[in-house]
Amino acid sequence: MEITLHVLQEKDAQELFQFETDNQGFFEKLVPSRGDSFYVFENFVSRHRELLKEQSEGLANFYLIKNVEGSILGRINLVDIDKHNQTAEIGFRIGAKYGGKGIGSRALNLLLKTDLRLRRIYGKTTTINPASQKILTKNGFKEVGIDKEEFEMNGQHMSFIHYLWET
Repeated sequence: MEITLHVLQEKDAQELFQFETDNQGFFEKLVPSRGDSFYVFENFVSRHRELLKEQSEGLANFYLIKNVEGSILGRINLVDIDKHNQTAEIGFRIGAKYGGKGIGSRALNLLLKTDLRLRRIYGKTTTINPASQKILTKNGFKEVGIDKEEFEMNGQHMSFIHYLWET
């Protein structure tokens, strides 16, 4: 399946909201919930505009992962961009219907091939999310630590695993 990355725009709010609500249960099995208020459209639109403001200020880059038909398959983001130190944090979410097809790995590979002007990218995922661990390591991220502190989510105990990508 061919994929492309699209810079997040204001016009994406409705389609992205639908993607997030369609995948809420799936995402919340793997990562902490964004909270019920995230899934109220008016709140989502307000947050969407805040993200676009961050992006316009150069503090973050938000991308939608789309197929050739233009449907959203996932999202991938660089946040907390520090231009002085040339660092950022990576985050990504692949929809439930598209997991296990290499989409996350290909999207991260596409992102890393852009002119990032970054020396280091930090990532993290939970110890119960082997798919995200694989996406990161397949794209050159090295595991640099596991939080000693555990937390419980959906009846499972887990920690965060931290990763680093360097040029």
